[in-house]
Amino acid sequence: MAVKMRLTRMGDKKSPFYRIVVIDSRKAQSGEYIDKIGYVDPLKDPAEINIDVEKAKSWLAKGVQPTETVKSYLVKAGALEQSAKLSAPKTNNKKKKK
Repeated sequence: MAVKMRLTRMGDKKSPFYRIVVIDSRKAQSGEYIDKIGYVDPLKDPAEINIDVEKAKSWLAKGVQPTETVKSYLVKAGALEQSAKLSAPKTNNKKKKK
């Protein structure tokens, strides 16, 4: 079973907030999750990020893979060390005209 740490959208129309959840990657975005780690409210200025760091570290130790967005929130919360690059390098595979 591939388990991920990702965002699930909550809230009303045009006023979203997001839960950070541990979920099977094959489940739907708003499907049943295994554990709730925290939440993010992007509408507040600055964005309110509330993460249970101990839970996040324990899930990361078990091998759960966070998405890129969740990884950036974990770095801000101090649950994860910032790497040199958060995302994989982009490649340009376009064919050149002769």
